[in-house]
Amino acid sequence: MKLLRRISALPLLLSLTVGLFAFQFGGGYRRQYYYSGPNVPSEFYWSRLMYTSSYAGGSSFGFRAFAGSWSRDYPKADNDCLIALRRLTRINSPSPLNVADLTNDHIFDYPWIYAVDVNTWTFTDQEAKRLHDYLLKGGFLMVDDFHGTDDWQHFMAGMRMVLPDATVEDLKDEDEIYHVLYDINEKFQIPSEVYVNTGRTYEKDGYVPKWRAIRSPHGRIMVAICANMHLGDAWEWADSPEYPEKFSGLAFRIVLNYITYAMTH
Repeated sequence: MKLLRRISALPLLLSLTVGLFAFQFGGGYRRQYYYSGPNVPSEFYWSRLMYTSSYAGGSSFGFRAFAGSWSRDYPKADNDCLIALRRLTRINSPSPLNVADLTNDHIFDYPWIYAVDVNTWTFTDQEAKRLHDYLLKGGFLMVDDFHGTDDWQHFMAGMRMVLPDATVEDLKDEDEIYHVLYDINEKFQIPSEVYVNTGRTYEKDGYVPKWRAIRSPHGRIMVAICANMHLGDAWEWADSPEYPEKFSGLAFRIVLNYITYAMTH
């Protein structure tokens, strides 16, 4: 198994504002960006976690494969973020998007993995052990787009399969992860695109955003939890004039801080 690489802190490119980018792409990129392993040598790989949704009975094609919950907003949200990463940092990331399959050893090539709709995820014992080993060997997991009390309980049921003794903590504004690249001293709820038509920032009973984390035994954040929010939509809709820039701007700054933290800790 490969050791995850670490790099030094990375300077920001001059005078660029994240929230002002208009990322527009043509159709047909689902097949184009669907990979099970790194295909281009790269310092950083943007990686989306593939999992089986619990309501799929553990085996249904279309729930583990591309139409599954794990692929929500993919690939546009991920690709928009990868473009921002290339423009706003000096992290060497020429690789296209990658899909992290827990049944494949390529997962140990990825220093950072993003997962969504994690209230539906479930794992086999082998998959849970693989994700457990990935995290404790230095990997970083960011979870996003789940809302309310029931979603939290379902998310934690899956998380306990991976880290049975994990302690979840609320992150503070002064935590290093919010100052490793940008100084982020104000955080607020980041809504889905539903906000455009409703003005509502929450879903279900997830009225309050939760910025949380699980740390390794040595204190390193290894799971960053964005609960009662939808950062993926904020990236995906950053080029829409109807979606407020303040949400997409914060969402980009958050993820770039998380990536930089993952690459330096």
